[in-house]
Amino acid sequence: MEVEFVDEILERLEREFQFTGGFSAEIVRAFRKRMALVRSAIDERDFYQMKGAHFEKLKGSRSHQRSMRLNKQWRLVMELSEGASEKTVKIVSIEDYH
Repeated sequence: MEVEFVDEILERLEREFQFTGGFSAEIVRAFRKRMALVRSAIDERDFYQMKGAHFEKLKGSRSHQRSMRLNKQWRLVMELSEGASEKTVKIVSIEDYH
């Protein structure tokens, strides 16, 4: 899948090994692991097959977004879209769900 980032910090977090963006080392590792899975996925069905990721649709005013678990407390929030040539995942944020 094609990947876009809403925030430059998230893009740097994936790209730059020493950059933490203010997140703990555990969250940075989990984020990079999830991003490798996102980049290797053909479409969102691959995300649903990863049971440990807890990929789910958000509700209410955020019903156009999806989330994937980084750990018990933190989630990766994304938006899915389909372009002319391939599907795109827009990485929106890393959020504390507690």
